[in-house]
Amino acid sequence: MSVLEIHDLHVSVQTEGGPTEILRGVNLTVRQGQTHAIMGPNGSGKSTLAYSVAGHPKYTVTQGSVTLDGADVLAMSVDQRARAGLFLAMQYPVEIPGVSVSNFLRTAATAVRGEAPKLREWVKDVNGAMERLSIDPSFSGRNVNEGFSGGEKKRHEILQLELLKPRIAILDETDSGLDVDALRVVAEGVNRVRESGQVGVLLITHYTRILRYIEPDFVHVFVDGRIVEEGGRELADRLETEGYERFAKTTA
Repeated sequence: MSVLEIHDLHVSVQTEGGPTEILRGVNLTVRQGQTHAIMGPNGSGKSTLAYSVAGHPKYTVTQGSVTLDGADVLAMSVDQRARAGLFLAMQYPVEIPGVSVSNFLRTAATAVRGEAPKLREWVKDVNGAMERLSIDPSFSGRNVNEGFSGGEKKRHEILQLELLKPRIAILDETDSGLDVDALRVVAEGVNRVRESGQVGVLLITHYTRILRYIEPDFVHVFVDGRIVEEGGRELADRLETEGYERFAKTTA
């Protein structure tokens, strides 16, 4: 069983005034088959956590460790992290002009698996996943995310999740900008992956609405760069009615 362990993680970002600490000692363990929801207000550092684990060069780890099955994630390049089984669905998926969705997906699968998937089986898998996510087959020939709506971009992220089959998936505000129908489709895609029991999910969100579709095993409240409270689904329900203000007061 794969385990992502984050221990005493401190992360800074360079600003005009010098390095600014964003994460202030994060401790978190995500196991295969578990779903963890991280909830917190804007600017609390949730996305910084996601991008730091994924290896974004903007963020500098100043203290702590991140391991996957005991291997030092922070010593890996971005592509090595992906091959090790880490996956990041971005809050704002980027456009990749000149690269078709079809070529992008097969290239990604080849990089992660170490060999190209057999074409006939791959086409069947892609078409099936696109149908389940209500993605028009014509999108295979379009450039990645170019001209896509917000919902289409998020469904394409979940399409990658279904096809690449990572060990640990970090979903950074996958629900942002989605209408009710798109949210349901995206959540169903995440749940299909979860049902295999082969992936651990770290779901980052502001709101509880996605948790009506994706049931978390653990909920973590993230304020001022660290986890300040942990619990089960009932904690998310409390946040729905009480908000984050009481946590901000205790960390001030």
